[in-house]
Amino acid sequence: MTCGARSIGGVRVGRLNHGERTCGAASSGTIVLPMSLSERFARSSDRFYDWMRSSKAQDVAEMAPTGSLADLQGRKYCVLVTYKKSGEPVPSPLWFGTGNGKLYFHTGAATAKVKRIGRNPQVRIAAATTRGRPLSAPLVGTARVLPIEEAADAERCLQANYGLGRRLYTQLGQQVASVYVEVTPMAPA
Repeated sequence: MTCGARSIGGVRVGRLNHGERTCGAASSGTIVLPMSLSERFARSSDRFYDWMRSSKAQDVAEMAPTGSLADLQGRKYCVLVTYKKSGEPVPSPLWFGTGNGKLYFHTGAATAKVKRIGRNPQVRIAAATTRGRPLSAPLVGTARVLPIEEAADAERCLQANYGLGRRLYTQLGQQVASVYVEVTPMAPA
């Protein structure tokens, strides 16, 4: 419950507590709804992966981009590097799938990496450990958020790489707004 909260017409009104979010345009924190279990799981998972990320993940931004999609064969994780407005690289280890000469991943719609891709679609990807330590040279590619009509193909590619583990994971996150992202590798220069 919120501090000093009261109910008006079945809607709780008061200040925000940890784990709660505002509803609609109420940026002052006056209308409050609890975070769903899926949202809490996604937020906790993101914080955990940020904490455990390898310091070597940052190296992908500086490595010569001589990698290819073939380097990702048989791998379960890759590290994606997106760029802030300032040009600063931000590495993110993630699950992926490949198909049709492209790489696909699934992520929360409101994540910072999706916002960064919207501003600058150029990314780098390298095979990596769970913590994001690179295992191959990176490839350079162009990322785009897929329209809903193309999501089924992307999910098939992810499930082909993860099987039952992927299906279980998606069941946990069904209520969190999410998107599929496609990365098209650039031809080597």
